[in-house]
Amino acid sequence: MRFFIHAFYCITLIVNATDWPQASGPTGNFSSESRAPGKWSVALDQNIAWKLTLPETGQSTPVIANGKLFFTTLKPVEKDSALGKDIVAWCCDAATGKVLWQREIIGKHPLRLSGCFSDSSAPPAVCDGKRVVFLNASGRITCFDLDGKELWTQPFLSVGRALPFLHEGKYVFTRQIYPPEANGNFPHKYADAPKQMWTQLQALNILTGEILWTSKCGVNMGISTMPQTRFDGVNVAVVGRGGGHGPPERPFGISMIDLQNGETLWTLPLTGFMATMSYRLNKGQVHIFHGGEHLSVDEMTGQIVKRVSIIENVSVCRMKDGLRGTQKENLVASKKKRMITQCSNLLVGKHHYFRSYIRPWLGRVDIDKGTVEYLELPLQISRVPGKADELRWFVLPSGKKSPGLTAQAFAPNDMKNSRGFKVVGDKRSHGSGWGHIASPTPSVAGNHLYIPVMNGTVFAIDLKAVELNESAILSINDLGPVGRSFTRSSISFADGQAFAHTIRELVCIGE
Repeated sequence: MRFFIHAFYCITLIVNATDWPQASGPTGNFSSESRAPGKWSVALDQNIAWKLTLPETGQSTPVIANGKLFFTTLKPVEKDSALGKDIVAWCCDAATGKVLWQREIIGKHPLRLSGCFSDSSAPPAVCDGKRVVFLNASGRITCFDLDGKELWTQPFLSVGRALPFLHEGKYVFTRQIYPPEANGNFPHKYADAPKQMWTQLQALNILTGEILWTSKCGVNMGISTMPQTRFDGVNVAVVGRGGGHGPPERPFGISMIDLQNGETLWTLPLTGFMATMSYRLNKGQVHIFHGGEHLSVDEMTGQIVKRVSIIENVSVCRMKDGLRGTQKENLVASKKKRMITQCSNLLVGKHHYFRSYIRPWLGRVDIDKGTVEYLELPLQISRVPGKADELRWFVLPSGKKSPGLTAQAFAPNDMKNSRGFKVVGDKRSHGSGWGHIASPTPSVAGNHLYIPVMNGTVFAIDLKAVELNESAILSINDLGPVGRSFTRSSISFADGQAFAHTIRELVCIGE
């Protein structure tokens, strides 16, 4: 056990270097240098160390620190249900899955259960090695010591897609002011709300829960915030504004925030911006997607220095008549002017990976060369003991010109918990996991990029692949039988193993 301080940003964690102590991993960029399993199947019980059957649905990415694993579920229901507000915080032994303790955290505002964008249980925990903080997106933050003793609690409302993180003794999260409607949905009526109603980043003293700062600029409720460091050593976070449901924060676009005090360092307005993505620095630039373009922005000035189209003259490796072929194409833009699946992007080295909004395609932008590649992936993999694997591919419905993903031939998610109750408040959660959803953020272990899909399929992609074609697919894995493996959790890693969280189970992958 030792202090682990990484150059990307000062995290001050008393944890093992191979742990995953927060949503964005040990270094704040969803990456670990630790080895991890390359291939597995929960449906066939292959390369699975242990499984823990859960009494209720939950969405949080598992967090691992000092041999303990932390996650959340909803409080168990006793009938088919669409809404929930109370969650259960769990602590387990990471090596065996043995439950060490559970604590209930009461919420105030019900949210839709097992939503395809989030629910009350979605925000991951944060652990600094001595204490662990859990966030109930329905309106409460609670800190415990590692034995489950409550240290402090705050009745703060947050958002389901919040990715809290630790920075120099500060617990930083997305603070929400206006609540959801009684049906668990966020309305459009706050579109012109004043600044005091805006969603913002907020930092709490992790020892006491005291508010230390609130960002001066607003943030969109759906962004994936990542802590990082500029070339000049300043610890920052890039945030965005703009998206669906009439967000009030203005101007639409991005801002850079100083994590020391919450001050705004610069702002780049972008008309019609869809902010729901992750933002990361690389080689002195911030790299983002805006409509049909990939933009590179100077990290010191906030000025756009490079534009690359992600729809014109791009390389596409796709299936046609049962065979793969690669060709240059001009893509049809989405009518909603959205070209990436929300929260699905991750910048790794010189490649910015993302999932297409309108087709089951993995894309990547080479930020050095300005080239764009797409690789078609199957919608789903079905594995049944004693039978051959079945890959289910996208097929454009007869007579349709639109490449929408709403009427495809795949096994829909049944949205039932382990006790057989249907626990879902949004019919879109039954879908394939492509299109209009908020994706789990991809994560990296070694040279593998792990891309989980809402239907329980997980793709392992070779980060060293020279071309984004079928040879880049290292494995196609499952988190359980089709229809019963709904997930909105990223894959996390510790000590050579991977961890996943589905509607029914907590899974440890590896020997």
